[in-house]
Amino acid sequence: MNTIQIKSLAEIKEAARSFILKTHGHKKFAFYGPMGSGKTTFIKSICKELGAIDIVTSPTFALINEYHTVDGTMFYHFDLYRINSAEELFDIGYEEYFFGEGFLFIEWPEKAEALLPDDIIRVEIEAEGEQERLVRIAL
Repeated sequence: MNTIQIKSLAEIKEAARSFILKTHGHKKFAFYGPMGSGKTTFIKSICKELGAIDIVTSPTFALINEYHTVDGTMFYHFDLYRINSAEELFDIGYEEYFFGEGFLFIEWPEKAEALLPDDIIRVEIEAEGEQERLVRIAL
C-alpha cells in the first residue's frame, strides 16, 4: 500500500504528481472515500497534471464526464453516487469506458463493484481534519 499525505490544498498539485509517478503504467482507478473527502478535487488535479485541456468538473449529475489532452488521450470520469444499481451502467455502454484505452476515474465505485475491471487500482482518500488528506493506493 502506497500512501500520499496532503497537508493542505496548496499541496494538491505535488500530490497529483506523486500519484502519477507511483501509478505509472496504470490507467484505471477506483476512488473510495466519504462525501467531502476530496475525491473530485484530487481527480481534477491528476487530470490537469496529465495534460487535460478541458475543465474538469464533478460528474455527479451527468454520471460521466469526458476530458481529453492535445494529443487525443481520453479521460473518463464517473461519479456513481446517484445510481441505484449497477445495471444502470449497461444503458450508457459502460464497457466502452471501463475496458477501453483511455484513463478511467470512478468515484463511488462500491455501487458497481462487480462491473469493475480486474486491473483497476483502488484508491482510498481519508480526511484527517479540515484540509489534511491521506491517499492510499493499493498497487
